[in-house]
Amino acid sequence: MFDAALLLGICDKIVPGLFIGAARFGHLPTIFVPGGPMPSGLPNSEKARIRQLYTEGKVGRDELLEAESESYHSPGTCTFYGTANSNQLMMEMMGLHLPGASFINPNTPLREALTRYAAEQAIRNSEPGGRYRPFWQQIDEKAIVNAVVGLLASGGSTNHTLHLVAMAGAVGLTLTWDDFTELSAVTPSLTRIYPNGQADVNHFQAAGGMSFLIRELLDAGLIHGDISCVFGGDLSDYTQEPFLEDGRLVWRQGPTQSLDLDILRPVSEPFSPTGGLTVLNGNLGRGVIKVSAVKPEHRVVEAPVRLFSDQNEVKAAFDAGELDRDVIVVVRFQGPRANGMPELHKLTPYLGVLQDRGYQVALVTDGRMSGASGKVPAAIHMTPEAIDGGPLAKLREGDVARLNADRGELSAVVDEAEWQARDATVMDLEHYRYGMGRELFAGFRQLVNGAEDGASVFGGFEDQDLARGTDRA
Repeated sequence: MFDAALLLGICDKIVPGLFIGAARFGHLPTIFVPGGPMPSGLPNSEKARIRQLYTEGKVGRDELLEAESESYHSPGTCTFYGTANSNQLMMEMMGLHLPGASFINPNTPLREALTRYAAEQAIRNSEPGGRYRPFWQQIDEKAIVNAVVGLLASGGSTNHTLHLVAMAGAVGLTLTWDDFTELSAVTPSLTRIYPNGQADVNHFQAAGGMSFLIRELLDAGLIHGDISCVFGGDLSDYTQEPFLEDGRLVWRQGPTQSLDLDILRPVSEPFSPTGGLTVLNGNLGRGVIKVSAVKPEHRVVEAPVRLFSDQNEVKAAFDAGELDRDVIVVVRFQGPRANGMPELHKLTPYLGVLQDRGYQVALVTDGRMSGASGKVPAAIHMTPEAIDGGPLAKLREGDVARLNADRGELSAVVDEAEWQARDATVMDLEHYRYGMGRELFAGFRQLVNGAEDGASVFGGFEDQDLARGTDRA
């Protein structure tokens, strides 16, 4: 019915969902068309400072609203380096954008020209257009590896330890958390974008942006150049940047040197020799932690746990002064099967305040944090999740836990015999499942797999019964 598809998506789960949809209609040529980031507003560090002051009751709602309005002031993605901008980087690393399209601001002549060219390129890539380039020919294991390496080199969103696993599964490939860890160990950290630094994505773009980053990774042999790209060639085309010449869209080679070494660096002079993301293992299960924004002195925490089953309970405990101590905050029953795995974004200011007060603080959860998780060590996506009797459900109030991000360890410091003898806590979660349309998703909560498998509700093409459309499907 259709000759090609233009996929208009920027934020969070939208781009992974579009990718999965493209995989299911893999005969269609597909181009992802980004919208670009909003121009820089209030610096992200200042926004975070106001949020923390509001959390402590030191400023009011008027000041908070003013700061938020100055931060999010126009169309486009947020300017910090969270899931939305990580999406854009990964699409370009896989050759699914036009070269240099990711971080051009909305409502500019160049943005408009790129969008028009993408529509024209989709026609050229169609079967009637004569250069048939279907999605299934574009995405293979090399493209997926490029996305992972780009994410790690830039200190991108932890949410993609879920999304990329599901995206790979949709094209019949198996990507594991161990793959992330092994690639992180050999991928240098080349950017400092908030929350990993003070710059925003517009500053990254000005410092050299995607063309410089891709050139460095290609020249170092850290990504695959021989992938099929929507632009018509291979990934070497993506060392170019788009410009307007007399109203005509052209591409020129991007900078060969970073224009700001505080934001963007070459492979020969990285911020860190590793990507700063690792898998945690121990008697509390397996989880993911990003340490690129966590100072070395905060990466090892041993403290009594405080147990919660809702992020609003954490706020109440903070307000009552009950968390003014060394503490590992455990928010459990937040996984995909429990309540759909909502983002626990409310926790960041409270935990940041506690850390600033000099306490050893960490978060452990079977839920998600923001893809821009920052200065507080956060062990997230813990699996098996608590609702399935996972180890977090065995914790008791006051147990001591130890998180060592440098060694990839997370354990309860509890006698082994006692630990094995404990029953898992059972929670009544019915209050999560009604209202605001939540009851519509009951089937998904029953079908969804674990965080390490992408928290998805579909099988990969390796499930031959599903692929053939049998009765089981």
